Amino acid sequence: MRKPGRFMVGLVGVAAVVSYLIWTGVSNTMVYYLTPTELLARVKADPSFRNVGVKVSGKVVAGTVERVPDQLVYRFKVHDLSDPAVGFQVEYHGTLPDTFTDQSEVVLEGRLDGNGVFQATSLLTKCGSRYEASQQDLRKDVKS
Repeated sequence: MRKPGRFMVGLVGVAAVVSYLIWTGVSNTMVYYLTPTELLARVKADPSFRNVGVKVSGKVVAGTVERVPDQLVYRFKVHDLSDPAVGFQVEYHGTLPDTFTDQSEVVLEGRLDGNGVFQATSLLTKCGSRYEASQQDLRKDVKS
């Protein structure tokens, strides 16, 4: 085989190996999360699904956030973005993110217990695509 032919075979081999590594790396690190509707449907179909740790995305129901006195334990309700009638209670142990409000969209990681309460081990808030200054902040900038 001539040198340019061997070079091309080697180049194709290296490209194939690199492509394979990229594909397996991306597919292993992709994380999908369920909606409350999907989670409850899976648990209903297979009760052993409660033992599987999952990520769930939903929206905090306004006015349901409460903190257990003298503890870093928060309880609130989350509902599905597309069907507000579907939701469940959440219990989270830890510090809430600064961007958390009683109307935040959240991604929770944890398990749904036997009582239908989602025991969250991590909580992330989804931020809006842009931040806007409040009217009060805008007035302060004008006066300065």
